[in-house]
Amino acid sequence: MNPHSEMAKKQFDLLVFDWDGTLMDSTPTIVKCIQSAAKDLGLPVPADSAAAFVIGLSLPAAMQAVLPDADPRMHAKMVERYRFHYLTRDHELTLFTGVRDMLNDLSQQGYFLAVATGKSRVGLSRALHTANLTSVFDATRCADETFSKPHPAMLQEITRELGQDMRRTVMIGDTTHDLQMAKNAGAGGIAVEFGAHPAHELAEMAPLYSAKSIHDLHAWLNEYA
Repeated sequence: MNPHSEMAKKQFDLLVFDWDGTLMDSTPTIVKCIQSAAKDLGLPVPADSAAAFVIGLSLPAAMQAVLPDADPRMHAKMVERYRFHYLTRDHELTLFTGVRDMLNDLSQQGYFLAVATGKSRVGLSRALHTANLTSVFDATRCADETFSKPHPAMLQEITRELGQDMRRTVMIGDTTHDLQMAKNAGAGGIAVEFGAHPAHELAEMAPLYSAKSIHDLHAWLNEYA
């Protein structure tokens, strides 16, 4: 295929990835850390599904959502205990198989790559450094720098920073929060089915595509993005 028809096929210039549950295999660890934080404080321990649902939100918003009936002062303590547990375990976390190859390939094809995450800046910096991916991304936004998902601010700020068109931007994530943020911003949305939210909930958001694995996602992006 000649380069001109390749260019004509391309829908997107900017690919924005969520981090936890999309690139990093961290969902089970985050769920356990939320539950441990609640247990430490003598609060009701949320079920796996409830803890998984709030992944992707900023930490304060997540703790409020997972324990809405708790005294508001306990939400700040939940954040503190969650961080304690997570920091003892985050060095054990690994990228999903195929992530590094996919990102390198997409970068070489000339896409702008970015991250929009519910993590804090300190947390994302640690994760990128540990995974040796800091130089791969053209821009990153964290929940403690702007509004939490599903508010569109992260995508608005990333596109503005990189001089990109929102209509040629796609958000890739494992939660309905990611896909709702994409809708709110006017960007495309792609779901991945191996993270925090079940496939049927993601499907209700009508994503452009729903990937069952990183290999599946990589193949779709190569063919259609």
